[in-house]
Amino acid sequence: MAAKTGTYTLIASNTLGSAAANITFSSISGTYTDLVIVVNGGTVGSDNSLIVRFNSDTGGNYSYTAIDGNGSTASSYRESNTSEPQAGSLSTGNNTSIINIMDYANTTTYKTYIARGNAPAHRVRAFVGLWRNTAAITSVTVQNNASTNFTSGTTFKLYGIEAGNL
Repeated sequence: MAAKTGTYTLIASNTLGSAAANITFSSISGTYTDLVIVVNGGTVGSDNSLIVRFNSDTGGNYSYTAIDGNGSTASSYRESNTSEPQAGSLSTGNNTSIINIMDYANTTTYKTYIARGNAPAHRVRAFVGLWRNTAAITSVTVQNNASTNFTSGTTFKLYGIEAGNL
C-alpha cells in the first residue's frame, strides 16, 4: 500500500454573483484531518476584518490573538470571550485570507485555527484563535465584522486536508 502524502481536496467553492454579507459552508463531513478556507476578494465600503463562526455559534465562545502591520508600524491585540473571532483582513481592493482549522472533527478537544490576512493597500495580519467547544465542526460561516458586504466576484474555497502517513 502506497503511503498517503497529505493532499488538499476541494470540498466546496462559491463565487459571489452580487455583494453579500456572508457565506456558509455546511454539511462538512468529518473525513479529513484539517480544513483550509481561502477567501479572495474585497469589501464594499471600508477596511474591516473577516470573521469565522463554527456551527452557527454566535455566543462569546471564541478567543483570538492577532499581530498587525501596515508597513510602518506593528501592533498586537487579543480578544477573549468574543462572538466575533477575527481571521483575516478586508479592504476595498483585492485581498486574500487563508484560514487553517486543525483537527476540526475531533470531539474531545476545543478547536483552533491559524489565519493570515493580506490587504495590500491596508495591512497584513496573522491570527491564532480558539473555539471553546468540543463538537465536530460541520459548518463554517465567513463574514465581514462590519455592516458592509463582500464585493461581487469574491471567491470562497473550502478544502479538506487528507492526512499523510509517514
